[in-house]
Amino acid sequence: MEAFDVVIVGGGPAGSSCAAFCAGAGLRTLVLEREQFPREKVCGDCLNPECWPVLRRLGIAERVRELPHGILDTVEFIAIGGRKIVVDLPSGEESEIAIKRSLFDALLLSRARELDVDVCEATTVTALTNSHGWRIETAGGKSFVARALVGADGRNSTVARLCNLLPRLSRERVALQAHIPLPADFGNRVVLQFLPEGYSGQAPVNREELNLCLVSKPSNMPALRRWAEKQFSLQRNHQWRTITPLTRAALAPARGKLFLVGDAARVVEPFTGEGIYYALRSGELAAQALVKIIQGNDAGDPVTEYAEAHAAMYRGRL
Repeated sequence: MEAFDVVIVGGGPAGSSCAAFCAGAGLRTLVLEREQFPREKVCGDCLNPECWPVLRRLGIAERVRELPHGILDTVEFIAIGGRKIVVDLPSGEESEIAIKRSLFDALLLSRARELDVDVCEATTVTALTNSHGWRIETAGGKSFVARALVGADGRNSTVARLCNLLPRLSRERVALQAHIPLPADFGNRVVLQFLPEGYSGQAPVNREELNLCLVSKPSNMPALRRWAEKQFSLQRNHQWRTITPLTRAALAPARGKLFLVGDAARVVEPFTGEGIYYALRSGELAAQALVKIIQGNDAGDPVTEYAEAHAAMYRGRL
């Protein structure tokens, strides 16, 4: 049975960020990812300007810019009645961009591997035991032990569920997302369009594709899909990705040597443009605490420090 300083469940932005920073500080780190990369996720695909400092510290800011992406100059809010408000977004090297998660997440996980993180893809965690360290069991029969465990596995976190932390989930709203052909006149804008049935988020992710997201109550989704099919000339059998719940109660981000990062700790609306930043930064903050714990730095209280920094990250932004 292999032993690690840190095992991270989930290889998305939060998990890969945490893993890279842990490994960069000398911790033996393992990522267990349920899916096989590359893969898409239901997301607004937007990187806001605050992502860039974290990406620089990860050493991949320039590599992100080299990937196909859409540059976002403005955000356009469209009310139900059609009234529009346009707001300029920051420009320059640290402007807001939209990028497909299949590309972005694969780059992050690749960076973690470069820093000697062990990665097991297509691996589902089935059981967790905490007794003088964590024991992690997987569907494939492999088991691992770790001094600390990180749940980076999203809003329906398996780690939180197996640790009896996951709150009752709301099914009041559902989201659909797809990449569709980019309309010729769309421009460098991100659109949040409010409709009687719900709302739509739209952003170009490259020169040919538009990220189209729909959010509504389940009972209203058929009507919202019909609107999208008409608005963007889509076939009725167009394939959509879906996710639910959109939000749920926040969880304490740390308990002893169990840490939660990204959506596993606190879920935000997926099309606000904030989620990827919260994932990257919470992974970094958790890694800072884990390094202190594993390396025996007794100065301060790393668990409390992480919880406070995690709360401060959201304060004033939501």
